[in-house]
Amino acid sequence: MADTTTEQQHPLWYKDYPIVSQLLQGEPTDYNLAECARLRVRYQGFPGARDLQQDLDKVLSRWQLSEADLFERTRIIHQGGKVYRSSEGDQEDWS
Repeated sequence: MADTTTEQQHPLWYKDYPIVSQLLQGEPTDYNLAECARLRVRYQGFPGARDLQQDLDKVLSRWQLSEADLFERTRIIHQGGKVYRSSEGDQEDWS
């Protein structure tokens, strides 16, 4: 029988860790809200990266938001225009 308690290392953990650290210290700006929501979606249900998932919970607690509130606010933000812009065009990074 397979061990279902095995923690996995997310391939983007090292890229996302500094972002989450900044969110812990930042304010709920449109950009930070969008980043928090993007990372919540990325790690939702992932069997690992518990430290990042817990830190994202702390961010929401600090900002006094539920996950539903976060997603509602970011839907409004995205309806109003693009939050993510790159120097190579208008491509958004949701990977």
